[in-house]
Amino acid sequence: MSGGAMDMEEELPVTHTGPKGVINDWRRFKLESMDQESLPPNKRELLRQMSSPHRPNDDPRALNRKMSVQEYELIKEDDEKCMKKYRKQCMQEMHESLSFGPKFEGVYELESGEAFLEVIEKEHRHTVVVVHIYKAGVKGCEELNNCLDCLATEYPTVKFCRIDAVSSGASERFSDEVLPTLLVYKNGELLGNFLAATQHLNEEFFATDVEAFLNGYGLLPEKEMPALENEDEENDVE
Repeated sequence: MSGGAMDMEEELPVTHTGPKGVINDWRRFKLESMDQESLPPNKRELLRQMSSPHRPNDDPRALNRKMSVQEYELIKEDDEKCMKKYRKQCMQEMHESLSFGPKFEGVYELESGEAFLEVIEKEHRHTVVVVHIYKAGVKGCEELNNCLDCLATEYPTVKFCRIDAVSSGASERFSDEVLPTLLVYKNGELLGNFLAATQHLNEEFFATDVEAFLNGYGLLPEKEMPALENEDEENDVE
């Protein structure tokens, strides 16, 4: 087996597949999600037995046994809500394993040229890094910052950053005439270099316009699935 294949195997977590694996994962999730202090002692003990982790020296029949009538009656209670949480957790874990990269929150402010180089060179090789070089008072910079704040919530696998042109240590290169500038990197490689980026947009632009512009060059990944994120809230309203 090649070194690349071995690296891939090391990065991906081991998951339980097949009916037995799904049932055992569900048992553990049920135990963790229920308020055990409010359960009668007999139900609490039953849940513990259902969800006990399997160890190599244990009898494998204990792990692979069929679900008892008692277990079935127990998991029926409040099952729909718990199952939705379980499904959401499984989908999130699958997404993380398939996306091959971390998730981020918000736009990162880079304080120096060294921080700028570090985020380009040391970020995960599958992560797209979008850097906005701006300067206070330059037309379009503040608006573009606001747009990136919005996009960062919709593309958590993309690392959005911004840095003041003066702090970058290359203010002579990034003069007011070429600001705001958008740079897009992946695995240390420059994929997009957009000087005076607002010239590609309308006089008045929004996050959706910036999104469409970047997507036009194929620089953004698939967007997150909002239905999974908001599923619980919608069901509570109903």
